Amino acid sequence: MLIAGVLLCLLWCRRREAFDSVKGAWGTVICAGALLAGHHLAFYEAVNHIPLGAVATIEFLGPFVIALAGSRRAVDLLPALLAVGGVLLLSGGGVPLAPAGLALAAVAACCWAGYILVSSRMARRISGGQGLALAVLWAGLLSAPYGVAHAGSALLDPHVLAVAALVAVSASVLPYSSNLEALRRIPPRAFGVLTSMEPAAGALFGFLLLGQRLAWPQWLGIAAVACASVTTTFLGAGERRNSRASAEGKPSHTTLSSREESTPAEAPVE
Repeated sequence: MLIAGVLLCLLWCRRREAFDSVKGAWGTVICAGALLAGHHLAFYEAVNHIPLGAVATIEFLGPFVIALAGSRRAVDLLPALLAVGGVLLLSGGGVPLAPAGLALAAVAACCWAGYILVSSRMARRISGGQGLALAVLWAGLLSAPYGVAHAGSALLDPHVLAVAALVAVSASVLPYSSNLEALRRIPPRAFGVLTSMEPAAGALFGFLLLGQRLAWPQWLGIAAVACASVTTTFLGAGERRNSRASAEGKPSHTTLSSREESTPAEAPVE
């Protein structure tokens, strides 16, 4: 986190004028950094207890709840029930999952959901990436005592620093920069839905790189959570189309068809 924060600051905060855009938004930046630190500490500690795929699936429930938060229709309960069923399959279907790991993954989910909401506000209030850079640097400073207490001087090992730099770029600098730009263009609800492949990707990387295996019911649970997200996407798209049609005063396709069937055609004007 510290390496990622330094790299982002070198990219976005090289000039003194860069800090002018952050004025009035320091509270948002500090809150985003604190949530990011909490997410990282909980996420990586959870991976020490349960497989990466399970952690990624539970963590995904944070943005998934955001995706469902704006729904007001009974039909939107379908993806919610599908996601709950997926989590039940994941937690009780085959490979035992430690309760501590599940609890830490749930904390990571809450922090990630909060970060999405706060960083969306930060993206609207700060035009460049200065806010993100300072938030990540603050998250690194908050995380540093925990890392020093657990690893001590091993953090200064050249191999550890090299791997940490690689992880900083691939897991923080690039994705968080992309996330920020996405949140400038789409609402948090849509952003949460579009991350639906994260659980499957986490399970796949956990299997290929870490040798973490899951039983087939748990893979089915991961698929259920991803399908719940896709279902939410389609339901949300239909809701937005209906809302736009109502706002413009245009009848829906069904209403128009029934009106055309019930009203006789007028004779053409000669």
